[in-house]
Amino acid sequence: MRRAVRLLASRCRGPTGRPSWMAAMLRCSTPLGPIRSREATPARQCRRLRTWGEVRRACKATSGLEVAVAAAAATGEKCVGERGLAERLRLGSLLPDGLSYKECFIIRCYEVGINKTATVETIANLLQEVGGSHAQSVGFSTDGFATTPTMRKLGLIWVTSRMHIEVYKYPAWGEVIEIETWCQSDGRMGTRRDWILKDLATGEVIGRATSKWVMMNQNTRKLQRVSDEVREEVFVHCPKTPRLSFPEENNGSLKKIPKLDDPAQYSRLGLVPRRADLDMNQHVNNVTYIGWVLESIPQEIIDTHELQTITLDYRRECQHSDIVDSLASPEVPEDGSTNGAVASDPHVNDQYLQEFLHLLRLSGSGLEINRGRTVWRKLAR
Repeated sequence: MRRAVRLLASRCRGPTGRPSWMAAMLRCSTPLGPIRSREATPARQCRRLRTWGEVRRACKATSGLEVAVAAAAATGEKCVGERGLAERLRLGSLLPDGLSYKECFIIRCYEVGINKTATVETIANLLQEVGGSHAQSVGFSTDGFATTPTMRKLGLIWVTSRMHIEVYKYPAWGEVIEIETWCQSDGRMGTRRDWILKDLATGEVIGRATSKWVMMNQNTRKLQRVSDEVREEVFVHCPKTPRLSFPEENNGSLKKIPKLDDPAQYSRLGLVPRRADLDMNQHVNNVTYIGWVLESIPQEIIDTHELQTITLDYRRECQHSDIVDSLASPEVPEDGSTNGAVASDPHVNDQYLQEFLHLLRLSGSGLEINRGRTVWRKLAR
């Protein structure tokens, strides 16, 4: 690889014959990441920068993963190491203890909404992506989401039973976020996965999430207890003592979601899954439910608030042929007030929060697919 890098650097000369920016970049990089040089800007001066582009322009260093791929393409050589090309391109890795995983993501133009910040569906997709990257980094299969050898042998898959996401600041288009994730045991029936989201430029925590997963037989579609064999394969990669993204007592992730009383105050009926909504487990992906839940929120809330918290309990699979109704009503707290949602973000005043209960059900039979809760904070004008 060193020969490939030198060869590529020699080709990267400008019209004057002097080495171009690419050549300088190559000299400051290795296949595993950027290295320091006498000319490189100190890391502390790079922390204020908000995007990878700014880092590369100002800090005279770049990801060695990009260099490795460019060098391999120039020489026809295979990248160094046993990892595949996709794994080498990811801006992520296991932490030194091997028990959690961090990955960085640039917010793309197609991942933002009308206000140029990431949507909650984007956040949920990135959580799912970094979870998959973590699973692959410890050797789990890509045939199913984080399936172990025993699970593949028995035809078992992981499915989401609960998801709780809190976003304190939505990243804007072009910003870079860092997501850390880890998994651990959650009783005999499943596992839990937690996430912490940070603004890479400032180190500020901009969101947290937690989820619960259970095992399902892919053929019978019935839930199954996590066997000792699977536990041995999975939990060797997990923290030995509980580590929670929401360690606070009585935090929002623990709140039970009551079933929404019918008739609901708001509804969006006749939602139909698209083919693109189906995932590798042959059912509607869990992120699609988030979009369906938000369809029944009244427009006046969308115009004046932004989503701070979403909690979903997944009760039933949804298939491509199903038709779904989305129902929502404001939740009245036990004290009878119209607000009173619990905010984990200390910068948010409770009086500006609005809370809704949600229900997704099959249109024909009325069977419950999903129940949820959303908390909305008033937009600062």
